[in-house]
Amino acid sequence: MIRRKEKVEDVKNLTLVEHLTELRKRLVYSSIVLLVAILGCYNFSEFVVKDIIGIVPEIQFVFIAPAELLMSYVKIAVIGGFVIAAPFLILQLWMFISPGLKKNEKRTIAVSLFVGGIFFIVGIVFSYMVVMPIMLRFFMGFQIDEIQEMISFENYLSFVIRTLLSFGLIFELPIIMVILTKFRIVKVEFLKANRKYFILAIFVVAAILTPPDVITQTLLAAPMLLLFEVGIILSTLIEKTNKKKAEDKEED
Repeated sequence: MIRRKEKVEDVKNLTLVEHLTELRKRLVYSSIVLLVAILGCYNFSEFVVKDIIGIVPEIQFVFIAPAELLMSYVKIAVIGGFVIAAPFLILQLWMFISPGLKKNEKRTIAVSLFVGGIFFIVGIVFSYMVVMPIMLRFFMGFQIDEIQEMISFENYLSFVIRTLLSFGLIFELPIIMVILTKFRIVKVEFLKANRKYFILAIFVVAAILTPPDVITQTLLAAPMLLLFEVGIILSTLIEKTNKKKAEDKEED
């Protein structure tokens, strides 16, 4: 235990040059793992392409530039590489910053990262399995005999990626609210008192992140409203815990 404390103190007392050396080491490790993940994901790009096309099998996609399909494969590989390498990248970042954090801060951030990762994955899966098919059927319902669709795969891929990332990030809302409450930056009373303004902000964000149609905006806004209420419930529990700890310290 004594050796471990001494090691932590040594890390905290590193000079600027030693901190930069440590940072460089973490960046090198992260770059190597990320590059390997991207190259590995490129081998599965065609499988991913066929899968996302399978959401709307009735559409015949085209590419309108010589390198368009290749660049789409590269885009899938890069995003997939970041997703696959994310745990390792976060671990490297954690190993760099954790020595400067207090014990309770470490625990809070570690739990938030883990739960936040789960919420992010749930948001992407919900978007891919539920939202995307509904959105695409809605858009395809506007076809007429006089106008035939000719959809570029690059545009379709950008639409899919933007939608998935939007839902993944939005599902982080409860975690952000919990962290702000945990560190006493925001109070639950403030969240409840300004609920109507937050609801308005949610619909504005949904309008910005989605295509300009009511159906898509509603599909994004509805989970956001639910997640906001979940965030209030979790923040209330955290605030009660903070008050209890403060009372225990006063009694001591």
